Amino acid sequence: MEACDFQPDAREGQAGPCGVTERSVVGLWLDELTEKLKEKTYRLQAVRRANIPKPGQSGRTRPLGIPTVTDRVVQTAALMVLEPIFEADLQPEQYAYRPQRSALDAIRAIHALVNTGHREVVDADLSGYFDSIPHAELMKSVARRVSDRHMLHLIKMWLIAPVEETDERGRTQRTTRNKDLKRGSPQGAPISPLLSNLYMRRFILGWKVLGHEKRLGAKIVNYADDFVICCHGTAEAAMTTMRAMMQKLKLTVNEAKTHVCRLPDESFDFLGYTIGRCYSTQTGRAYLGTRPSRKKVLGICREISEMTGRRWTLMDATDRVSRLNRMLVGWANYFCLGPVSKAYRIVDRHARHRLRPWLCAKHKLRGQGTSHFPDEYLEQTLGLIQLQTRTRNLPWATT
Repeated sequence: MEACDFQPDAREGQAGPCGVTERSVVGLWLDELTEKLKEKTYRLQAVRRANIPKPGQSGRTRPLGIPTVTDRVVQTAALMVLEPIFEADLQPEQYAYRPQRSALDAIRAIHALVNTGHREVVDADLSGYFDSIPHAELMKSVARRVSDRHMLHLIKMWLIAPVEETDERGRTQRTTRNKDLKRGSPQGAPISPLLSNLYMRRFILGWKVLGHEKRLGAKIVNYADDFVICCHGTAEAAMTTMRAMMQKLKLTVNEAKTHVCRLPDESFDFLGYTIGRCYSTQTGRAYLGTRPSRKKVLGICREISEMTGRRWTLMDATDRVSRLNRMLVGWANYFCLGPVSKAYRIVDRHARHRLRPWLCAKHKLRGQGTSHFPDEYLEQTLGLIQLQTRTRNLPWATT
C-alpha cells in the first residue's frame, strides 16, 4: 500500500485522494492480527510500566502495566470469550468488574450486614495483591473451565510479560520480574481484573466450603483486592483464620492496615465510604449507616482547588465551570448513599470559595469576589451546580 496523505471523514469513513479509509486500514490490521493468532505467530510485546499516585497517600504510587494496542485488542477479545464462562463461577460476595454489580452494591451489602447484627468487622488489606498472585495456582483455576491449550498459553504469556520502564534519565530498562518470581498479574491489562477475581474466588469459596462462614457467623464482602469480614462477635477468630488462609494462598496480609472494628463505638472506611454511627438529619437519632469518608471529601476539595488555580485564568469562565460541574456530578453520582448533605455543603461551599478568587484574578479585580460574583451569578449566569439540590432524590440508606 502506497503512503499518501488523507483525512477520512470521522462520520462517514470516506476515503481521501488515495482511496484509503481509516476503517479499511483498521480492518487490514485486524485481519493480519487474526492470521497471526490462527497461525500461532502472534508474539507478546513488553508491557510499559506507569506509576500513578495513590489517592490520599502522599508519595505512594500504584504500578500499572500498560500493554501495547495489539496486546490489548487480543486480551479484550479473549475477555469477551472468557468472562461469561467464569461469571457463573464467581461468588455473590464479589462485586468488582462484573456486570450488574458495582462498588455501591458492595457498600449496600455491608450496610445490610451491620444492621443485622454483624457489628464486629475485620477490615482487611493485602499487600500488593495483583503483584502477588501465584501463576501456578491461578492457572489451575483457569484450567478448571478452559481446556484449550492455546488459550491457556496466551494467558500464561500475558502473566509473564516483560516490563519496560523509563528512569529519570530517560533510559529504558526491561525487567522480567513476573516470569522470574512466577507471580503477578499486571494492573492495567484488560485481562487482569478477571484473573484477580478468579484468584480471590479461591479465598471466598474456601471460606464457605471449609465452614468458617457458618461456624463464625462471618460473611465476606469483596471488591477487587479489598474485602471486609462482617462478624457476630467473632472477629478475632475470623482474622486469625483469614491470615492462615492467605498464607496458604501465598498472599500477604498488610498487618499495619488490617484491624478489627467494633461498631458502633468505632467506624471503618471501605471504598470511599465511612461505615459506622450516623445521625438522622431530621431527628438527630443515632443509627448505623454509611457516609462519604472525610478523606474523599478532602480529596474532591483538593481537585476543585487545582481546577481553579491561577494558571487556568486564561480559560473561558463558562468552560471552566462546565468542567467543574462534570467533576462534581461524577463525584456525587458515586457518593450518594447515606446522609450526604453535610459533605455536599462542604463541597458546594469550597467550590464557590475557590471560584470567586479565580474570577477576580481572571478579570483583574481585587478582593475575594463576594460582591462582584454572588451565588446568583455563579449559579444562574455561569451555571455552577449545587450538590445540595440533588439530595431530594437520593437513594438514602435506611435508618
